Amino acid sequence: MARTRAFDTDEVVQAARDVFWTLGYDAAAMPDLERATGLGRSSLYNAFGSKRGLFDAAVQSYLDEVVRPRLAAVAAAADGAAGLRGYFDSIADALEAGRADHQRGCLLLTASSGRSGQDGLVRAAVDAYRVEVTEAFTGALLRDAAPARGGDEAAAGRGAQVAERARLLFALLAAGMTLARVNREEAVATLRSAARFTGPSEPR
Repeated sequence: MARTRAFDTDEVVQAARDVFWTLGYDAAAMPDLERATGLGRSSLYNAFGSKRGLFDAAVQSYLDEVVRPRLAAVAAAADGAAGLRGYFDSIADALEAGRADHQRGCLLLTASSGRSGQDGLVRAAVDAYRVEVTEAFTGALLRDAAPARGGDEAAAGRGAQVAERARLLFALLAAGMTLARVNREEAVATLRSAARFTGPSEPR
């Protein structure tokens, strides 16, 4: 008869998420994860298969509980620029308030530092995050973009311009979240700059 797990999986994943978020994937040793979760190595391996399995669960938790609620607010905003400003300002506000989770920056960007940045699965997770966030930014920008005049060529040009702006916004987000770990004031300033860069694109 299979033994019933005597722990809350969500709580364990959240505790491990905090370790990975603070230390990154490489530096998060099994003793760190054992102390944080209150579980022994065998219990963690039985539940998640490996350190990588626990990391994957932590990433999913981070996306579902931290990243996607903010992106959902961007998607729900009728005014795309306002939704994007709210997105960047909310992160800057949390940093200014000294929230510990935000001062750790981005879990995925932290995880990709060091040797794990060469790991194909870690790189794929970070790139999937980039795509998801950039697509949300693109959708918001397109809601505000004026219809292109001049047929397919003009429409393609407008689409390229919106994609460029979304890419730059993600770069500012990544910069701000990386700076959050070392220079909170500059991180806030970078995120505020991004918020001011969210207006509708003007034709060139």
